[in-house]
Amino acid sequence: MLDEDLARIRAHRNNIHRYRRLLRTKLSDLERQFVERRLAEEQTALAALAADTFPIAFTLPKSRSDSAMMGTEQ
Repeated sequence: MLDEDLARIRAHRNNIHRYRRLLRTKLSDLERQFVERRLAEEQTALAALAADTFPIAFTLPKSRSDSAMMGTEQ
């Protein structure tokens, strides 16, 4: 299952790169709108797939200097 998800992530990333490359070329207004819409769809799909595949989020503990700047150091 993980291999399939990673392959799908790679496919979305490749599509995103392709659409960004296309946006650097000369396109008609209609073509540009289509590519921009497809780019947004691919980015949304990639974000959702990445969140499902890697659901763990790590947060860094606050350092002493962060606490001092916020006035919460004890």
